[in-house]
Amino acid sequence: MQDPSDTTDQIAGHGVVVRASNGDVIRYDPTGLVMRLSDRVIADIALRLGHGAGPQGGARPEPPQPGPPPEPARDPEALLDGIDAWGVTQLGDWLHFSARMPGAQGVRGFRRHITGGAVLGDGPGAVLGILGLGGPRAALANPGAPAFAHHIVSAADDIGAVGMAGIDIAPRTDRLEPLRETTHEALVAETILHWQIETFGPLPLIVTRAETDPSASAADLAQGRAVENLLIAAANQKAAAALMGKRAKLLAVCLDFACEHLGDDPIAYRDGMLAVMARVSDGLWSLGYDRPLFVARFETGLDPAQAAAVVQGQWELSWNHGDHRLIHSAPSASFACDSYDRPTEAGRRQMAEMTAAAIAAGPDWRCPTLFLAEWEPGASPVIRVTAQAEGPLTLEQGMAHGFALGGAGAPSIISVGIAPDDPQAILLQLSARAEGVQLTYGLGMQGALRDGWSMPSRTGATLRRWALPAILSVHGGRA
Repeated sequence: MQDPSDTTDQIAGHGVVVRASNGDVIRYDPTGLVMRLSDRVIADIALRLGHGAGPQGGARPEPPQPGPPPEPARDPEALLDGIDAWGVTQLGDWLHFSARMPGAQGVRGFRRHITGGAVLGDGPGAVLGILGLGGPRAALANPGAPAFAHHIVSAADDIGAVGMAGIDIAPRTDRLEPLRETTHEALVAETILHWQIETFGPLPLIVTRAETDPSASAADLAQGRAVENLLIAAANQKAAAALMGKRAKLLAVCLDFACEHLGDDPIAYRDGMLAVMARVSDGLWSLGYDRPLFVARFETGLDPAQAAAVVQGQWELSWNHGDHRLIHSAPSASFACDSYDRPTEAGRRQMAEMTAAAIAAGPDWRCPTLFLAEWEPGASPVIRVTAQAEGPLTLEQGMAHGFALGGAGAPSIISVGIAPDDPQAILLQLSARAEGVQLTYGLGMQGALRDGWSMPSRTGATLRRWALPAILSVHGGRA
């Protein structure tokens, strides 16, 4: 088994030559070396190209003269008709004003382009983005706008937050509009803005879009139309930010593709998702974004026995994802679902809160991950399960432990406890010792294993960071 700390790139022909703290500087792919230049360097190159060789003697060419100022809005009162607005000023091509608008944001500043269009929240800083990618499940959305209707937006292409569903190529635009539905990504943005309100922080403008297609495998998703449309969404976010005189920053790409994968090869799923992340990363890098943070839930579905390969593939991916910044926010079994495996309203809210918490922590977020099961030496029938976690593990009292044994003549589990010599190891006392045993955790039920992290949910529950499901072969153990 490969060491979980090994971050070797799993995609042949792709890699990084020079990396800075804010992302890759020089990369290579099958086409050759690719260099990313700063905005200042790009601007200087454009300046030089625009003035040819410049004056004789090698003197630096004069910068271009500014163009005429933008025309004032022909009728500001008409643009703000029906809006309880005051303090209206025009800066560039935008009207800026204070207003009392519907939503949880209260009285704040807003903006509207002088040619019309949507009223947008006018907060400081970058235009942020939370994009989603996956199969049909990723397009699940509640009807109606999120709580911060003018601060959580999408491209003004009349498609909405759920994207093109792989049917066609998304149009390109530099305008934004409020959402008509609330996807997982929009709920994540709503959670972040609620946190900002509670801490008296600024309310940024957040662009969301979930792109999906009917791919039947992770490898197909990597080559499918959803990735292409997601990159168009990122380009549209960047264009909209430029129109507003701001920079664009991508908070995360949410991955929701597991149960849709058909096949019985866990490595094929893992490698397919690596290819997905490689294509997305390369495309975002070419647009000028930093390396993205990918956030996924660990899915087991209604019948984990039928999804064993995908479960094993997700486990492989959880610790063997190359140099991609991938984190799992939570196991899906910790959220309430209906009989059709669709999360309830409270479950969707909690999913979003866990994703938001994972984004806030960044690559340091880690759900406890089981990676080794072995028999303890000696005659006693005890299996030691070693985990990786951010701190000591806890077994929640009053819950089923979530462990099960499979294989011919598998013994029963008598007790489960934390190892006294290692707070990140679990000891399973069995009825007997057996060969060829396979240990599973968190399949078909929510396990009781977690770390010490917790957070109150707006649903009234307390959120925990539960261990990810796992399927492990039990090895012979130490001498």
